[in-house]
Amino acid sequence: MTQQLFVLTGASRGMGLAMAQQLLQPGHTLVCMARNSNAQLAAAVPAGATLEQWTVDLSDPAPAALRLHAWLVQQSAGRYASATLINNAGVIPRIAPLSACTSARDMAEQASALRLGLEAPMLLSAAFLGATEAWGAAPHGAARKVLNISSGLGRRAMASQAAYCAAKAGLDHFTRCLALDEAAKAHGAKVCSLAPGVIDTDMQVQLRGAKEVDFPDVQNFASLKTGGMLTSPTAAAARVLAWLERADFGSQPVADVRDA
Repeated sequence: MTQQLFVLTGASRGMGLAMAQQLLQPGHTLVCMARNSNAQLAAAVPAGATLEQWTVDLSDPAPAALRLHAWLVQQSAGRYASATLINNAGVIPRIAPLSACTSARDMAEQASALRLGLEAPMLLSAAFLGATEAWGAAPHGAARKVLNISSGLGRRAMASQAAYCAAKAGLDHFTRCLALDEAAKAHGAKVCSLAPGVIDTDMQVQLRGAKEVDFPDVQNFASLKTGGMLTSPTAAAARVLAWLERADFGSQPVADVRDA
């Protein structure tokens, strides 16, 4: 029981890709779930590590959750020393006041953002925890963790970001509820919804590229870039994974890496 299992969503780019690269170590089995696979990641698997890349659409999360559950129940309960689900995938829909998002495309984007940002983590967590519950009770049972990647915008309202803010706020509160569920079990999982700080990703490009008439905070995001206040995906991934390894992981179901 030296293998460690990690299931990671949104692993094809940004901080998700950086986490995947850092998790690809000897003794680790990494299952990546994203809309696209990443050839760079596939080409860099070291000896003793196992990588699976599942091409899935997490805006329609039920099939992905069912696939995860089916795969996990086929694994031996004594195979892994630990099992971790990292719900990282997220998307920002059109940046505009909600009242302006009235086209069929806008509404589809809003719905997709909510499904990807909240519904998918809930269904994947259910599949993961249900399929691995017996693992914790086995002799020298596997440590199980769920890490949900949240955002400061789940805790601070922002104009023209209703869907993204709502998804992240829901993710935080869902994690609080999940923590209560798991705490009531003899071998429950440790769970945390973690804000990773402000990261230099495509999402930041999208925010600072918005029109000021649509997004009053656009200059604030531009200043983060020009002021050198953005964390690189590699550094952010390292901070998040370090939090995952903390001895007190899960003691705060909602946390922020900047509070370390």
